[in-house]
Amino acid sequence: MNIFSNSIGGVFIPVSNIEAARDWYCDILDLPTDGEIFFGHIYVLPLNGPNIVLDSKIYAPENRYKVPAFQLQTDDINKSYEYLKEKNVQTTTEIENGHWFNFKDLDGNIIMVCKN
Repeated sequence: MNIFSNSIGGVFIPVSNIEAARDWYCDILDLPTDGEIFFGHIYVLPLNGPNIVLDSKIYAPENRYKVPAFQLQTDDINKSYEYLKEKNVQTTTEIENGHWFNFKDLDGNIIMVCKN
């Protein structure tokens, strides 16, 4: 008997302002912002796979991710990099090995983008 289902349901990201974080993530991921904010501090970004769970209750500067907690996948790493630059998102690396780069969210959490 398996106690766990061998899958990840979501990754929690500490954010200082749930509404601003929701709007920012939905903008860069091209998602609607019409989902519910649960309990006044949680917003779930529905993705194909594990969801990103934004949570303002767990936010503190020391809780920010200084290394990527997850990666967003892309078929075109160059297009993704240029897209985020056009949206004035702060990248923390260039495209490395033609395969990946990192950027920061509004609170300074580091996120990785990887070529499929």
